[in-house]
Amino acid sequence: MEQHEIREYFDQHSIQKVKFAFADIDGVLRGKVISRRKFEAGLKSGYGFCNVVFGWDSADNPYDEVKLTGWHSGYPDTPTRIDLSTFRRIPWEDNLPFFIADFSHEDGNDLVACPRSLLKRIARQSEEMGFRAEIAQEFEWFNFRETPQSLHEKDFRNPEPLTPGMFGYSILRPSLETAFYHDLFDLLTEFDVPLEGLHTETGPGVYEAAIHHDEVVRAADKATLFKTAVKEIAYKHGIMATFMAKWNADLPGCSGHIHQSLWTPDGSKNLFYDPGQPDNMSELFRQYLAGQLYCLPHILPMLAPTVNSYKRLVEGAWAPTTVTWSVDNRTTALRVLNHAEAYTRLEQRVSGSDTNPYLAIAASLASGLYGIRHRLTLDIPATVGNGYANKTNGVIPANLWEATRVMKQSPVAAELFGEGFVDHFTQTREWEWRQYARQVSDWELRRYFEII
Repeated sequence: MEQHEIREYFDQHSIQKVKFAFADIDGVLRGKVISRRKFEAGLKSGYGFCNVVFGWDSADNPYDEVKLTGWHSGYPDTPTRIDLSTFRRIPWEDNLPFFIADFSHEDGNDLVACPRSLLKRIARQSEEMGFRAEIAQEFEWFNFRETPQSLHEKDFRNPEPLTPGMFGYSILRPSLETAFYHDLFDLLTEFDVPLEGLHTETGPGVYEAAIHHDEVVRAADKATLFKTAVKEIAYKHGIMATFMAKWNADLPGCSGHIHQSLWTPDGSKNLFYDPGQPDNMSELFRQYLAGQLYCLPHILPMLAPTVNSYKRLVEGAWAPTTVTWSVDNRTTALRVLNHAEAYTRLEQRVSGSDTNPYLAIAASLASGLYGIRHRLTLDIPATVGNGYANKTNGVIPANLWEATRVMKQSPVAAELFGEGFVDHFTQTREWEWRQYARQVSDWELRRYFEII
């Protein structure tokens, strides 16, 4: 919508307040409700927002070494701008108007830590190369009969799953929670996050949803909003949803696979599809895939950003552990789907549901474009059979610390995202690892308390 259309809508519906939010470095939405008067006053100059939101972690603990902000800077305000094209209404909040914001500026002096600004820059690179990037992210998540209060009182132990047992693709299980199940599908569609499909996955209380594909920035907006929207809709039904990559060692993890393709600017032709080439893969597609394989070790923390991410990336758990690709094989890091032009795409299977969609999608697109720019050849053969056993091209690092050390020192990462972003992001990941390393786990208590 244009400004005048939004004002007309507000007048017609007597709108006096709006909500806006942006994603922090972890993909957590931070924002506020503001008056219509403040909203209109800031459309040109922006809105001041304390930059501590890029100076603390997901638990609001200040980072100790990031340069962007901190006690040394006094945590000043930084201008954030609302993107009017993201206007939508929140159907479970009486259709309250909602907008996405970011820290992009007309002069190009974007805040280096802003994930959406980074993705917008990568999207412009794609457009300048003559491509329209179409992206879709899908998510798995667990649902529990809990509230934030009940879960804290239980110290996060033994949460009650929404439904028992392992029952993937079940038609029966969702019938137990018809109101919640259909609210997810219908309210998300009303919220302009339309789903392609929704079903149970294997595991107690697990759902999976695929979001309809869209232009890259809009796709990332929808993926980011999806996670918070699901949690809010779940709250309305007395349910808690978690997007942890692996909440229980004995159960499957939760993926956040990213489907990607490049099209002509008008969207009329899929540039990945060439029926005259092996596997229907165009040369452009092969270069894009080669770029993702080459860059994967350099960008991994953007696809697996938490300590918990790496608990999912283990053999035999429906998540990849090797730097591999295949044609329609779910044991590899990258999976080619190629049976028709309309559906030919690359599925990146490393990322879990705990990703920041802006960063995971930016990393995927940037690495693919890297392969095209550098005309990389796809000299790694497709994996046939068990991808876990194919270690010829390397394995995925075992933890966040190892992955972050590689990215921090990588000239490839600096080329893709800029030194400022890489420095800030890797500092935040090192902080995350240090917080984890200081803790004493239940496993350690059970193993060592009496015996050692």
